[in-house]
Amino acid sequence: MSKLFDPVRVGRYTLQNRLVMAPMTRSRAQRDGTPGELAAEYYAQRASVGLIVTEGTQPSDDGQGYLTTPGIYTDAHVAGWKKTTDAVHARGGHVFIQLMHAGRMSHPDNTPHHRLGVAPSAIAPGAPMFTVTGMQDIPAPRALTTEEVRQTVQDFRYAARRAIEAGADGVEIHGANAYLIQQFFAPSANARTDEYGGSIESRARFAIEVATAIAEEIGADRTAIRLSPGTTLWGIDEGVNGPDLYRHLVAELDKLGLAYLHIMHQGNEALLADVGKLWHGTLILNRPGRSREQVGADLATGLADLEAYGQMILANPDFVIRLKEGAPMNDADRNGFFGGAAQGYTDYPTLNEA
Repeated sequence: MSKLFDPVRVGRYTLQNRLVMAPMTRSRAQRDGTPGELAAEYYAQRASVGLIVTEGTQPSDDGQGYLTTPGIYTDAHVAGWKKTTDAVHARGGHVFIQLMHAGRMSHPDNTPHHRLGVAPSAIAPGAPMFTVTGMQDIPAPRALTTEEVRQTVQDFRYAARRAIEAGADGVEIHGANAYLIQQFFAPSANARTDEYGGSIESRARFAIEVATAIAEEIGADRTAIRLSPGTTLWGIDEGVNGPDLYRHLVAELDKLGLAYLHIMHQGNEALLADVGKLWHGTLILNRPGRSREQVGADLATGLADLEAYGQMILANPDFVIRLKEGAPMNDADRNGFFGGAAQGYTDYPTLNEA
């Protein structure tokens, strides 16, 4: 476990340890997408981890899927996020803002313009979503035109620049969890016949173009991406060629010299091993549900350079100290995961407070 606490170089930064706070939607932003008043406190409390990756943050009006998620494309968003980045930096931490376009995982009642979600194709995910009037079925999205796909790449580019203006150390592209980028990967969501659909290379094209554009805008050493190969959330089915798509994708992304690749592992160990061979940069590995006793295992074997954790860091602002001292951990309060105020957000006690 001692290797967990060693400094590590990631992109242009030297991080204080090899622990990463995984991105977690908390739904506490203002209705205009400006981070909520408690966001700076929440993230600063957890600044002792080597890297904080923020909750998914939409790059445009079209990118919003859920209620009260933050954005990073207006002056108000930038000013709001600046409070958080300043607070994290004041405690010696580093923070990447995750850029998340929800794609078809959206409802008109949740977005500023109240329009249908946009996606590779007009195929509904077959899932409900929470809205201001309760749970509703997600309607079929509007298929993006080829030109709109290219404009969405530019939306990501612009949002990355605004994130740097807000003081972020970099951005992580959300290419996982059944949102827009992964929708392009999956034949169950992508029936396009232009250059963004059909073959493995075409379905991977959008992700590569987004990563390339952001790397050009803010520097490859401040650009990262998260993938979740094999995810089957919300109607996503990457098909029998899914693993080969990721082999192609990772090989192409590797050429860009990105700060890191963040894998949310879904259990395909053979594919994970291949990813490790194809990716020559920094690899962050997140295994959902991993127990405290397994923390550090992937570092010990050399499979990963850093390990990311979600609920354990959410519930334990002093996660690093508790690991070092073998102290008990707070349990996460699921009732406080989404929405609300301080309860289940900034009120978890540290060891000293306990």
